[in-house]
Amino acid sequence: MTDVAGPESVPISELDLAAEFPQATRAQWQELVAGVLRKSGKLPEDFAGAPESKLVTRTYDGIEIQPLYTAEDVPGDIGFPGLPPYVRGARPEGQVGTGWDVRARFTGDDARAVNKAILADLEGGVTSIWLSVPPASLADALNEVYLELAPVVLDAGPEYEAAAEALFELFAEREIPASEATAVLGADPIGLAARSGAAVALEPAAALAVRVAGKYPKVRTIVADGLPFHEAGGSDAQELGALVAAGVTYLRALTDAGLDVEAAAGQLEFRLAATADQFSTIAKLRAARRLWARVAEVCGFTSPMRQHAVTSPAMLTRRDPWVNMLRTTVACFGAGVGGADAVTVLPFDAAIGRPDAFSARIARNTHAVLLEESKLAGVADPAGGSWYVEKLTDDLAHAAWAEFTAIEGAGGLVAELSSGALAGRLASTWEKRSKRIATRRDPLTGVSEFPNLAEKPVVRAPSESPVDGGLPRHRYAEDFEALRDASDAHLASTGARPKIFLATLGPVAAHTARAGFAANLFQAGGIEAVNPGATDDLPSAFRTSGARVACLCGTDDAYAAQAADVAAALGAEYVLLAGKGSYDGVDGNVFAGCDALEVLDGLHAKLGVTR
Repeated sequence: MTDVAGPESVPISELDLAAEFPQATRAQWQELVAGVLRKSGKLPEDFAGAPESKLVTRTYDGIEIQPLYTAEDVPGDIGFPGLPPYVRGARPEGQVGTGWDVRARFTGDDARAVNKAILADLEGGVTSIWLSVPPASLADALNEVYLELAPVVLDAGPEYEAAAEALFELFAEREIPASEATAVLGADPIGLAARSGAAVALEPAAALAVRVAGKYPKVRTIVADGLPFHEAGGSDAQELGALVAAGVTYLRALTDAGLDVEAAAGQLEFRLAATADQFSTIAKLRAARRLWARVAEVCGFTSPMRQHAVTSPAMLTRRDPWVNMLRTTVACFGAGVGGADAVTVLPFDAAIGRPDAFSARIARNTHAVLLEESKLAGVADPAGGSWYVEKLTDDLAHAAWAEFTAIEGAGGLVAELSSGALAGRLASTWEKRSKRIATRRDPLTGVSEFPNLAEKPVVRAPSESPVDGGLPRHRYAEDFEALRDASDAHLASTGARPKIFLATLGPVAAHTARAGFAANLFQAGGIEAVNPGATDDLPSAFRTSGARVACLCGTDDAYAAQAADVAAALGAEYVLLAGKGSYDGVDGNVFAGCDALEVLDGLHAKLGVTR
């Protein structure tokens, strides 16, 4: 066989695969960016700065997201001084390619129904059980479940001690050796306090951990949960800072109870939210490990952070819930690429009520597609080396470390929860997030964007009520969905939805863009938009529509020529204009970036729609 490369072939390490193409420079790229921005009117001709600065966005932590990253953007010493990067996920037993633990959540008072759901999910590919049932029902819920093959993660809230005892009894009854028993007992007094406002009692959890560490080497006792801070509206750095602060608090409690720091660290599991922002999720999980590695370096232990990622409950919607399948798929992807040890995909109908068998199957199949068909776990840290992801991970790690040290400086997480200081910071972030949602800068597909007033509601049995008294639980879609609920109630009581007439100026080609924009906005509040199309008699069409308010839709030239006359001729109680500009007879404007919630609230009030 001939040597294809030839005796004078260039070593692979010296190959330049782009040698035949001219070298592109950053200056050339900037020139192209400037040209596009000038055409769109976003860059003045006399602008002297870097044109790409107009494309920079900022996260809720103030981290700047650049439109382009190169090797120059990544710090030479990634991480904290003296600490090598420690961001890769550790798969079970350190095996690359085995995938993450597919963990499904089960909850309810009907042990038989829970057991049926568990067995169906285990048969469908779930590998561990996240279980929230009364301790007395634990045995029935886990009937015919092979606990040595499907580990259980308990979530019993304040009854974690009783739930742990019930699980230990099951281990004994089924003759599972203590050395082989695997579980997470779910003790989380800090998370319970964050949810309920109750006082934090660390001693019982620490005593349970001491007992477990001495008998069950594969059982973890404590969960440090970031979800309460995420659902309260917190940023990624706030969630991570509070999460690490919780872990450090538990380390102190466990070592004070008699465990050495290595054994104490081995008793912890960390729970984080995974969102539909895939890069933020990837960076968050990588940054979390870096933060915990810093704690390990200072405290002197080697046990890595074990991560359980849960698709964000805050991002789930009740309206058009089918879109949640896309959200949770992207979130699962981000968690998997970020290296989570276990991932829970919440069913797409979880925000509505108790998930049914179909939604549970879709949730577990999300894992199957990513693991089995996409082979997502075949590479360790697939995002490693991406200039964008490395820089985002580094920036987020430093922002979260600042939050963590601020919490520690104020006396620790328990003190911050008691004083309300952390709640205040989370509320401040939620206020910023709410404004972006209200102005649709953070769009919610199917809710604030592209709503479908004719969608058939998805009905589910009610789920358990959330614990009240502590940090609030927000969903990003809640304000828009409240408007839709009010519209539905108005329809039920009057037989008609609130409506607005679109006064379309000129031919279809001239008004369709703004008419489509306006209809999309109004329907997000449950307001039916009546579009007459191209017509020469708008006043007559308005009277026929039965609407009381109207919105002018057309071009700027049409507005200048007709807006005042049409507004006067309509005889509407209230007139809006799609676009910017002030004209006689026009009472307000709707445009990209306006406060859609404020506009819709005002229209509801004018149309007699009450919540």
